[in-house]
Amino acid sequence: MSNSIETKCLHAGYNPGNGEPRQVPIYQSTTWKYSTSDDMGRLFDLEASGYFYTRLQNPTNDYVAAKLCALEGGAAGMLTSSGQAANFFAVFNICEAGDHFIASSSIYGGTYNLFGVTMAKMGIECTFVDQELPYEELCKYIKPNTKCIFGETITNPTCSVLDFEKFARLAHEHGVPLIVDNTFATPVNCRPFEFGADIVTHSTTKYIDGHASSVGGAIIDSGNFDWMAHAEKFPGLTTPDESYHGITYATKFGKGAYITKATAQLMRDFGCIQSPQNAYYIQLGLESLAVRMERHCKNALKVAEYLQNNDKIAWVKYPGLKSDSHYNLAQKYLPKGTCGVLCFGVKGGRDASIKFMDSLELATIATHVADCKTLLLHPASHTHRQLSDEQLREAGIAPDLIRFSVGLEDADDIIADIEQALAKI
Repeated sequence: MSNSIETKCLHAGYNPGNGEPRQVPIYQSTTWKYSTSDDMGRLFDLEASGYFYTRLQNPTNDYVAAKLCALEGGAAGMLTSSGQAANFFAVFNICEAGDHFIASSSIYGGTYNLFGVTMAKMGIECTFVDQELPYEELCKYIKPNTKCIFGETITNPTCSVLDFEKFARLAHEHGVPLIVDNTFATPVNCRPFEFGADIVTHSTTKYIDGHASSVGGAIIDSGNFDWMAHAEKFPGLTTPDESYHGITYATKFGKGAYITKATAQLMRDFGCIQSPQNAYYIQLGLESLAVRMERHCKNALKVAEYLQNNDKIAWVKYPGLKSDSHYNLAQKYLPKGTCGVLCFGVKGGRDASIKFMDSLELATIATHVADCKTLLLHPASHTHRQLSDEQLREAGIAPDLIRFSVGLEDADDIIADIEQALAKI
């Protein structure tokens, strides 16, 4: 198949035979029939591939995971019920009570809480670090029990770009994998494996779906991390799993070890499966992803340039702007464009932000982002409204920050809507 990402968006993952459905079928079944007890037993022993219960695997999901895998350039992948589930599985698959991992302090607030509060209750410690720190400073946070490092390609909502090579070096020189949430960039604009990442996650709810129709997540493994070379750090992958008759995942499944373990253990026990119906919606979204991302980036740059030159705007953060502090990193890792999300502050603080948002007519106030329609959110008024301005700054979120997700409408119409709303402040 062509190496073109545009072609893969349409054709990868599913290759129908003569007389078979052109579009990925929805396997809306919980169970599969087998002729003999031994046929099914081999599946439970992981000695044969196939399907027996949708909580573990479903063909619709696997076709879509295979497409995402091809887009990212990975070795194996799986779908989950949400992006949160994907990030939890990605880390928990290699961490257990008593372990430690490192994450950028700029990651999405929901993931920050998952790592810093919920997983802490499970005995797993997360240290949050400033991703702008030099390599030598970051090394000080590594501990003997550190098992992975986590970051986002483009941070939500602060729109910073991760320096992949710095963090890949930090991870690999200390014998652990780098996990990257690639939700905002999508594999159309960035393929983290090409810059040293080992595992990629997605909230497929965002650009991949693109139409606010289905919640979902995905994990893609590059297959590049050598678990056996660091066997003492990752016993879950490198020692026998007694719940599956003593199978050692890293030796039995090779490049598929990480995803096989996540499916056989975590999906089995936590049940965070994505429904086949939602996987089908993601498949439809993926077909137009490359076309949509080009338009999102084009529109967002035009909006960012307008905001940058408006005297009612205090500041703008968009890595596509030449004046942006992350422009050079964006050019290095995302030369085709970043995403459609930007953030900015309206002069006058919280009150001015609220007045601005309430005056918009085209853009929608919504707890969502990376959609085909233009959306916005003011964390100080919404997701973080319980925090004071001082607490917001400590969390790395300016009190006047507005997260603005530029959609696929005509850019001039989006700008006209912003302009009329600003005129009312």
